[in-house]
Amino acid sequence: MVAVSVSQRCRNISLRLDEKNGQVQLVLPRFVSRAEGLRFVCEKARWVLRQIDSLPPRVPFADSAVVPVLGAEHVIRHRPDMRGVVWCETGVIHVAGQAEHLPRRVGDWLRREAKREIVARADHYAGCIGARFTQVSLRDTRSRWGSCTEDGHLSFSWRLILAPEFVLDYVVAHEVAHLVELNHSPRFWRLVDLICTDNGRARHWLKQNGLSLHRYG
Repeated sequence: MVAVSVSQRCRNISLRLDEKNGQVQLVLPRFVSRAEGLRFVCEKARWVLRQIDSLPPRVPFADSAVVPVLGAEHVIRHRPDMRGVVWCETGVIHVAGQAEHLPRRVGDWLRREAKREIVARADHYAGCIGARFTQVSLRDTRSRWGSCTEDGHLSFSWRLILAPEFVLDYVVAHEVAHLVELNHSPRFWRLVDLICTDNGRARHWLKQNGLSLHRYG
């Protein structure tokens, strides 16, 4: 599927593959017709196919699928005859109930784990710098891993629960630091480094592996 948009600033046809959702994005200057743009896509078909083939395979939440939790691999096991909903034991995510509910239940469990882990870290880092936040919310954002508003609302991607702990630590510390410095000034970065270590490694990990977190579920 090709998503077509028109840019008032663009001077040339732009074609790229969104690695997060596998969608081909075609941007046209205002003076180029849609038909001409689609002909351009056809001419670049081999390039598009190569790019699509290079994407990592998606991992649906299903029995026997392997998903990371805080960076450690966990196997999903369907337990249709067991009571309860979802529980985790020694690298295994057990899911009770009917098979058709398994994907939703795994997704809900991961979001709950993400909220628990993130709130605990936000409380800790905020206490370190004498800051306060008003609330923490989770989203499935594609453009950023976290955000902080002027009124102290912290928001994070639930997919951070899939990343290693040092990455989750960094992202939460980063947003909590914005409670004091709502910018990216040298003072802000000194504050981040003060409350959390290994930040350079975390930023490098996200740059190299962040897109892979979107292939789960």
